[in-house]
Amino acid sequence: MAEKGNKTQRINIIHNYVEDDLTTWINEFIFDRRSQNMATGTIYFYKSKLKLFTQYCSAQQISKIAQITPGTLRNYLLWLDDTGHNAGGKHAAYRAIKTFLLWYEYEEEPADWKNPIRKVKAPRQSQEPIEPVPIDTIAKMIATCAGTGFTSRRDKALLLFLLDTGTRASETNAINLIDMDLSNRSILIRKGKGSKPRMVFIGQRTWRTIRAYLKTRSDNCSALWVTDEQTRITYWGMNEILKRRSRLANVPKPTLHDFRRAFALNFLRNNPNEIYSLQRLMGHADLQVLRRYLAQTYDDIREAHQRGSPVDHSTL
Repeated sequence: MAEKGNKTQRINIIHNYVEDDLTTWINEFIFDRRSQNMATGTIYFYKSKLKLFTQYCSAQQISKIAQITPGTLRNYLLWLDDTGHNAGGKHAAYRAIKTFLLWYEYEEEPADWKNPIRKVKAPRQSQEPIEPVPIDTIAKMIATCAGTGFTSRRDKALLLFLLDTGTRASETNAINLIDMDLSNRSILIRKGKGSKPRMVFIGQRTWRTIRAYLKTRSDNCSALWVTDEQTRITYWGMNEILKRRSRLANVPKPTLHDFRRAFALNFLRNNPNEIYSLQRLMGHADLQVLRRYLAQTYDDIREAHQRGSPVDHSTL
């Protein structure tokens, strides 16, 4: 109740002093997202995307929401093109602006203002398959973790864990030791996307490497994945591990999300009838999001043709 009253008071202050100031309303939008207990990654997404938009607007001498027109938004999308943003980045920027403007419309109910986002369609996204990190690339990176010390065992365990679970980077570094069930090799993801919990699992080999890694630890940190300083590892820390191991293996550096894609594609190749299980393991609300993850690669199509070639399987 106090939170609601505080929010109402803040909105009244805006009405009295700053009217439709773009930056102020964006700050209120972020405050609203935080009050809904949205995930840290979600808050960061809105902050970063809307900051980019306000920087563009500032360069165009736009400081009020009423100054934003459909043309402003279309020119912004073209500007993103010109500054090297890919189709996915443009679509993400559009989604953030759309959510903000629809929120402002609902929150403020301006009488003489028409929401410009209603006249601007979302940019099309590429339908090309999203390529995962190849298994042989991961194998070469793991081969660089041959030592028996803390760093080698941790890095090997982390690489196998990312491939074996398909967890998001933010989910991975948030895992605590108490979230692991040793009896069935399951891990509780307490706060997935949308703050929804779920269970993921690891195979025997991954579990053995995690046990070997844990034996090298003597700290009291509650986190599963820790740094050399015995503190919870961050997104950037995990990224540095990938950078170091790919350099040592002399292979192109994959992203953390590439491992999630590799999990999805290889899981379904090994279990072609388990798409609903895959959906639950990855924490997707529906199958729509899986489409780009599971788009067949050219190798998949070639192998399928070899198995079903009408000529090769005939007596012609």
